[in-house]
Amino acid sequence: MAKLSDIEIRNWIKSHEYFDMRGDGGGLYLSYRQTFSSPIWRFRYRFAGAQRIMNIGSYRDVSLADARKTAKEYRARVSLGYDVAGEKQERKREAVAKIEAENNAYTMAELADEFFQKRVLGVWKHPNIVRARIEKDIKPAIGHLSVDAVTPRHIEALLQSVVNRGAPTMANDVLRWLKRIFNHAIKMHMITHNPALAFDVADAGGQEQSRKRNLSRDEIAKLFSAMKKAKGFSVENDLCIKLLLALAVRKGELIGAQWSEIDLDAGLWKLPAIRTKTEAATTIPLSDKVVGWFKELKSLSYGSGWVLPARKMQTNVHVSESTLGVALAKVDHGLEPFTIHDMRRTAKTLLTSLGVQPHISERCLNHKIKGVEGVYDGYDYFEERKAALKALSDLLVQLENGATSKVIPIKRKA
Repeated sequence: MAKLSDIEIRNWIKSHEYFDMRGDGGGLYLSYRQTFSSPIWRFRYRFAGAQRIMNIGSYRDVSLADARKTAKEYRARVSLGYDVAGEKQERKREAVAKIEAENNAYTMAELADEFFQKRVLGVWKHPNIVRARIEKDIKPAIGHLSVDAVTPRHIEALLQSVVNRGAPTMANDVLRWLKRIFNHAIKMHMITHNPALAFDVADAGGQEQSRKRNLSRDEIAKLFSAMKKAKGFSVENDLCIKLLLALAVRKGELIGAQWSEIDLDAGLWKLPAIRTKTEAATTIPLSDKVVGWFKELKSLSYGSGWVLPARKMQTNVHVSESTLGVALAKVDHGLEPFTIHDMRRTAKTLLTSLGVQPHISERCLNHKIKGVEGVYDGYDYFEERKAALKALSDLLVQLENGATSKVIPIKRKA
């Protein structure tokens, strides 16, 4: 029969009547000491011949009815041979261990950084490409997860997100590097299996084929015309397409350009080695027309250090690599499919049609010259590149104005 009541307990609290172990029956007791902010419920029982006592909770948090219910459950478990106090301590230890493990867990972001430092930097030819995939794809998707928490489901979701943004080739690259990163984790005894191992290119971007697509002069003229008519296709996007064609630079080089690299007065863009695929710095001559396009972009950058700052005006952020491709996909040009990177191939083709010699057009694209010529020819052909890129920008202006047949050949020096 119960011996305690809520009225009694409240009166004891009100009158500050302190006591220890007043019983309610069935092993349930209430203690109220001067050091307690509220009376404490306790459960007393015998296990293996020894008396055990455990706290259930304070009267402020656990009502008399709930305390009786809990004591009844504990009595049932004790009768079945369980040490309920020992179970509670074990649960507490497990919870503490779990928290400590989470606090000490090595995240995927940390693993990727370690892999880059130990296995890529100073070893791979183009470490900046690997770094781009880590920072732009791997870290945002799974960087917050502990290494041993990553599952094939996470890998699949990551690969599909890259494919869905229209970058199947990058999805294949991400998969290749994920496999290497997890193999590194296995070698470092962080995990015992590679969650990316079961995937192949068919699960990512598919089998890659060399692209041959380049835009003809008629297609460029149609594209320029369609860009002018397209709703929501900004001035910045329009200028970017023209600059990619006029300078034959890679999309990432233009997207990540800063005004500190570009001298509009001198008509020069000093592209640092760290931002080029070939890791070779180059000075790109800018024609008057190209300088004018850059000046338009500067007036639209609102004082940012980036040539193409993020449209939502975040500080110290340039536009996403996918921005231009997404915008171009909305242009109703009616042409056969092409990618942003096809602009670079198109620029090379246009240079050839203008009579630019192959070794000069290759320098315009900042390609490394292969073979003996590349080893011994250290001349950068600046003046020749300047003339070639000026002719190219002049041609683009003609195409923008609707002329497609006139060719302005480069006069070769004897």
